[in-house]
Amino acid sequence: MQIDLLFDNIPLLLLYVITVAIVFLSVICGFGMGSYTRRHKKSEKEAPVGTLIGAMLGLLAFILAFTFGIASTRFDARKQLLLDEVNAIGTAFLRADFLAYPQSVAARNLLKKYVDILVEATRNPEKLSKALVDSEMLHEQLWSQVTAFAGQNNNSILLGLYIQSLNEVFDLHAQRVTVALRYRIPGSIWLALYFVTMLTMWAVGYDFGRKGVANILISLALALAFSIIILLIADLDRSSEGFLTVSQNPMIELQQKLSLSAK
Repeated sequence: MQIDLLFDNIPLLLLYVITVAIVFLSVICGFGMGSYTRRHKKSEKEAPVGTLIGAMLGLLAFILAFTFGIASTRFDARKQLLLDEVNAIGTAFLRADFLAYPQSVAARNLLKKYVDILVEATRNPEKLSKALVDSEMLHEQLWSQVTAFAGQNNNSILLGLYIQSLNEVFDLHAQRVTVALRYRIPGSIWLALYFVTMLTMWAVGYDFGRKGVANILISLALALAFSIIILLIADLDRSSEGFLTVSQNPMIELQQKLSLSAK
């Protein structure tokens, strides 16, 4: 858990710089060892280093693909859950008309306030914790309203339809929070990825040094290119930070629609 928090607390740009430094230094250290081997142990020139490096690069590519798959799957799940929640809230808002006056008006106002809180949380991620508390309070108010009205309502079928929509709103909210904030790439996978990266880049640098190929620009380009992939994975894994975020336009459009309906 501490490893997970450590990766979450590192800003993306800083994580990119750290990754570039790790990859570049690994190549340089490997190059130094390879140069030493070339100067002092001539007989090792025939060792199958290239084959071993190819196997390590294949293993690194597999771990990258596996980790990228986890992050991209969660990213797609967040998009789908957003659309599902927008549809569920819209349905509940319409079915609030099944309640008698003034409960229907109160239910609509609570749902509109609920959407306002969700939109505000996306625009100001630093207020996310407060938004989660406020949304849970609105859930309780909406449910309390239903339980208080249930004994007075003669049309149990229409009330049941509204309750079904309300339950779906609650369930989808819980799923969105869980997928966005709790289902993250485990810290152990990050550690394994960086460990294999360091070994592989060290081996690449070792091969450079063993063959006497000294090119700082190639090493730097390798570090920059590889670190972009790591940055992309970390960006996909974070829900409220970075360049790749789920568009909140469906929720914003719902807010505008509910605002017009309330007038």
